[in-house]
Amino acid sequence: MIKLTFLGTADSIPSASRNPTSILLTYNQENILIDCGEGTQRQFRKARLNPCKITRLLITHWHGDHVLGIPGLLQTLALSGYNKTLFIYGPKGTKTFMKNLLDVFVFRKQYQIKVEEISGKFFEVADFYLESKGMTHGIPCNAYSFVKKGQIRIDKKKLTKSKLPSGPLLQKLKQGKDVTYQGKKYLAKNLTFKEEDKKVSFVLDTSLNKQIIPFVKDSDLLICESNFDPELKDRAKEYKHLTSDQAGNIAKKSNSKKLILTHISQRYDRDPKKILNGAKKIFKNSFLVKDLDIIKV
Repeated sequence: MIKLTFLGTADSIPSASRNPTSILLTYNQENILIDCGEGTQRQFRKARLNPCKITRLLITHWHGDHVLGIPGLLQTLALSGYNKTLFIYGPKGTKTFMKNLLDVFVFRKQYQIKVEEISGKFFEVADFYLESKGMTHGIPCNAYSFVKKGQIRIDKKKLTKSKLPSGPLLQKLKQGKDVTYQGKKYLAKNLTFKEEDKKVSFVLDTSLNKQIIPFVKDSDLLICESNFDPELKDRAKEYKHLTSDQAGNIAKKSNSKKLILTHISQRYDRDPKKILNGAKKIFKNSFLVKDLDIIKV
């Protein structure tokens, strides 16, 4: 199961109800933080989450509303006995920005920080991988995808009928290998099925561009910025952001299953449906999140 905790859902200016952007993706032992807006460490407290479980930080770009929480988070980790290596990934310029940030703020760092500037697939293990794609926002900016690889699963009903014993034979079947038991051959394809990949994509701050749809194609969950309603499309273009109907079109054309709208301007605090309806007219399975919402995939 993939769990998403929305620690911050505001745009560049926080409101009374929304903190700047930050999302925590939890999968098995991984706790991957996507962006770290101002006040993120306090949002961890509100969500009753332990920041010391963070394994990776993915930075979409270096505008303040997406990174101003990094110094406070690093300080919290230093004072809380964090004993892992913190892996930080971001677009071009991230190494310089991180060096400058660490030079400005004085704190005792008793753990390792490893910073990488990435593009394309940048991390992979047996059961998932992470990839990035450059977006258009006036400065280097990445969208990200987390892909949980589909595994070979044993069909329990067919296994019961086969009367195969548990143990090493089943492990071979999971590897797609045929097995022989008591002189009879059992074909892996007859006793197993391939679980589909699960994909979660993050598009946070960008103007509309041709890279988005191919990158987020077939997402089970598409998390997309929606800074402006359809009536403000010219302003969205000027500030290199998306409108909610553009987000809906991206979800529809990419064959995504569910669209989550975030990065919401405080101008919609009194009428959030103005944002949501813009997407829903095009893509019905659209939802607007608020701070501390949890979604599981």
